[in-house]
Amino acid sequence: MVKIPFVDLKFQHQPIESQIQQAIQDVLKRGDFVLGKALADFEVAFAAASNSQYGVGVASGTDAIALGLQACNIGVGDEVIVPANTFVATLIGVLRAGATPIFVDCDPQTALMDLDAADKLVTPKTKAILPVHLYGQMVSPRKLLEFADTHNVLIFEDAAQAHLAERDGYVAGSVGIGAAFSFYPSKNLGAMGDGGIFLTKDLEIAQKMIRLRNYGASYKYFHTDPGTNSRLDTIQAAILLEKLPYLSQWNSDRLIIAKQYDTELASLAAKGITPIQNHSLQGHVYHLYVVKIDETCSVERQEIQEQLAVAGIQTGIHYPVPCHMQPAFTCLGYQPGDFPHAEKMAKQILSLPMYPGLTSSQVTQIVGNLATIIR
Repeated sequence: MVKIPFVDLKFQHQPIESQIQQAIQDVLKRGDFVLGKALADFEVAFAAASNSQYGVGVASGTDAIALGLQACNIGVGDEVIVPANTFVATLIGVLRAGATPIFVDCDPQTALMDLDAADKLVTPKTKAILPVHLYGQMVSPRKLLEFADTHNVLIFEDAAQAHLAERDGYVAGSVGIGAAFSFYPSKNLGAMGDGGIFLTKDLEIAQKMIRLRNYGASYKYFHTDPGTNSRLDTIQAAILLEKLPYLSQWNSDRLIIAKQYDTELASLAAKGITPIQNHSLQGHVYHLYVVKIDETCSVERQEIQEQLAVAGIQTGIHYPVPCHMQPAFTCLGYQPGDFPHAEKMAKQILSLPMYPGLTSSQVTQIVGNLATIIR
């Protein structure tokens, strides 16, 4: 039996292993492990690739949200609209900034934030909307900009899963006042450890972010902001800088794989298995490939997942518990039933293997096993 992992990074790393090793050696020789040359170079390169102006590398995607919101002067007394179906880092970032998260339901077809529902949540305290470009697909920039203009609020993008994603002529990270990215190893552009970056086109905000990530210091031992220690390591930046030129091709590979999934899964739609819809055409970068297993399917999701595991096929669920139902955040006052689309989706979704290097025959094997299980 040939096993198919959920993520396999060897395809990305093996061909450029010598380049990565050389980049690490260069940092070792310079000895600039903190806020070094490779970090500055990567910040410029990633911002340019994302059609933004300034990049500030930080220790994680969560910090990119929390400190980024602070840099945008969003904090205590401010409300930020966030989707209920996202990884908790989005929520934690808002809370760490001191702001109040206001949850909104998702579109049941795309899993993205429902902006029509968000319209009804705006209050005089609403300072920003925080769309999550989930699974590699952007929330419509055109609709976001209309929303922001109508309600006079800021757009702050959570683009942790959407490196170089495009929609409506925009690149992820270029739509709002600020954007947060994660470089967790399994991301489309992943480090070899934790890491993140904040992007903005506003120089003043970028300068504040630079202070916040480094103890709030304008210069050494002179602290103008209540900052923290959150700096993207120079070695991690050097690795990311070597990988960045390959990102577009890796994203294209993901799209090809997704299209094959779409084609081969079409026959299972009548049996209750359908992919999350792509409304971005070629701009979807498919960090994850997610299907829904609805109530018409003859086999429950847990059994499907277990039988795929027996067949050597790893899967995931992103995410099994919506944020408003997480035990840690009951203090926010939400109840089960508040966001029916997000709650229903959490019970139906299944993430299939997706990574550059996944072969056509492996995709056929995965879908074939799915078909056998629900036959």
